[in-house]
Amino acid sequence: RPADARRLSPSQFDLLEMDRLERPLVNLPLLLDPSSYVPDTVDLTDDAPARKYWLTCFEEALDGVVKRAVASQPGSADAAERAEKFRQKYRGKLQTLRHQPFAYGTLTVRSLLDTREHCLNEFNFPDPYSKVKQKENGVALKCFPRVIRCLDALGWEERQLALVKGLLAGNVFDWGAKAVSDVLESDPQFGFEEAKMKLQERPWLVDSYSKWLQRLKGPPHKCALIFADNSGIDVILGVFPFVRELLSRGTEVILACNSGPALNDVTYCESLIVAERIAAMDPVVHSALREERLLLTQTGSSSPCLDLSRLDKGLAVLVRERGADLVVIEGMGRAVHTNYHAALRCESLKLAVIKNSWLAERLGGRLFSVIFKYGVP
Repeated sequence: RPADARRLSPSQFDLLEMDRLERPLVNLPLLLDPSSYVPDTVDLTDDAPARKYWLTCFEEALDGVVKRAVASQPGSADAAERAEKFRQKYRGKLQTLRHQPFAYGTLTVRSLLDTREHCLNEFNFPDPYSKVKQKENGVALKCFPRVIRCLDALGWEERQLALVKGLLAGNVFDWGAKAVSDVLESDPQFGFEEAKMKLQERPWLVDSYSKWLQRLKGPPHKCALIFADNSGIDVILGVFPFVRELLSRGTEVILACNSGPALNDVTYCESLIVAERIAAMDPVVHSALREERLLLTQTGSSSPCLDLSRLDKGLAVLVRERGADLVVIEGMGRAVHTNYHAALRCESLKLAVIKNSWLAERLGGRLFSVIFKYGVP
């Protein structure tokens, strides 16, 4: 079981951090052309309306982030004071960027998210969502056996669609999206079934599901690399049932999670605990972990987005060794703000629920529109 970073002494924690910083970061071997790969979908330095919108969006979210940071450290006497310093520092950066978009290099949604994480760390809030994640993992684990029973009762074709809808519904649970955090704050009963009701009906905004279903009628993939997104319902009731189906088909799975915390995204350490708990309830996952057909690994990143040119070397080695021929990227940060146009040399699934009305409109849809993009090289 992984050492819990929150229980380590500061010096041990620093050693872990050092280890993470010293691990070399490399390209994903499956990038079609690493030299022309650009992670970010929109460059906000070029796009004034988008820049104005996102800077306002991050500014409006600040109160919630500050509140969450303070609540995450109930035992700390100076938490409120540190959170206030964080607010001033980050708001100052946002205001600078309104006047000088180039002030800190490239300006993208990813850089705004990453800068916020850096500022939180600077004022000693390494994991403001730790309590939320633990609670949501506990709730989701209790629901897991029932979700699996329902899936197993379906015919093959119905089950494939239910699994994809589960992945998408799970992806609604994102504390980084105001449209969602408002619902989660006000309605503690909002769960997996409610999230399914929120999803756009098919045809989705981007919908290559029929093509994916046809592909599933063919031979199994050799190995799938899956980049997970949020803790709780997303990873436990969305990703794991999908992983379990791939394993049942004879496909090996590499599940890649963040090395360090960002928002409520699942970390590598958390994924080890979750997998162990699921394995105790599910023989498919249990034997896959034991036989190393399911491998958990870290991405080398602590960002809500994903840069496929800066991944942990261990992940790249696994991808090569196992001959990964399917990449699944899930969530708005990793599949829409970044990598939407990323060209890979193997099959890919990019899927997300658009939890931001401005972005949805810009893409020609509405809030909770679905992106399901299946790519074949």
